[in-house]
Amino acid sequence: MTAPTTRIVEVRAGILKKNDELARALRQRFEASGTFVVNLVSSPGTGKTAFLERTLRELLDRGVRVAALVGDLETDNDAQRLARSGAPARQINTHGRCHLEAEMIDSFLGEWALDDLDVLFIENVGNLVCPASYDLGEALRVAMLSVTEGEDKPLKYPTMFNSADVAVITKIDLAEACEFDHAAARASIESVRPGMEVVDVSARRGTGMDTWYALLETRRAVWRTQHDLDMIASPLPVTAGAISAP
Repeated sequence: MTAPTTRIVEVRAGILKKNDELARALRQRFEASGTFVVNLVSSPGTGKTAFLERTLRELLDRGVRVAALVGDLETDNDAQRLARSGAPARQINTHGRCHLEAEMIDSFLGEWALDDLDVLFIENVGNLVCPASYDLGEALRVAMLSVTEGEDKPLKYPTMFNSADVAVITKIDLAEACEFDHAAARASIESVRPGMEVVDVSARRGTGMDTWYALLETRRAVWRTQHDLDMIASPLPVTAGAISAP
């Protein structure tokens, strides 16, 4: 007889395998349309929605075509808030699940024409555990922590920070009041993911946001260049006009 713990491991492996297959298909769609996808992950209360709302609004002002998918267990409060930026936003309710999955992203893309999007942001469910295991087809994973959470957050959740490409420290305007040790926080990040780029921001005051936008543009340019090189090396059948210019 199969032990219960073995069965649990087998089921989980099967779920992750299915998710990875769907994520690969999503990634191919995003690459074909030229849509740069950013997955934002953090614990609850980090200021992720405020950060994304300002990002959407200011990127729209710069002529970047953006949209957002936002995950929460219940309510559409965050999607309504993000829609105030002027960008298209859709809410994904997971109804108890502590993370988004590739199948959810695929379902909620709906009739959006990816060719019309330069950047798609995914605001994941507030959690630094489960989302680390689920690929959503993103090109960039951003792990966020706030000065109110403590400098050792990356040490407590190493899998998430190790799986991320960039770290963003939020609410930097409150650092002094919280007695936040910036050097210790960066050391924690460095110990988990050596060399990872870190950006300090305040969505309320706008501090560091230009640095964040420059990082996005650089990462997107590198991503597009790599995709173009991959297409030259191994061209895929793509319909005419499917890859849009920025």
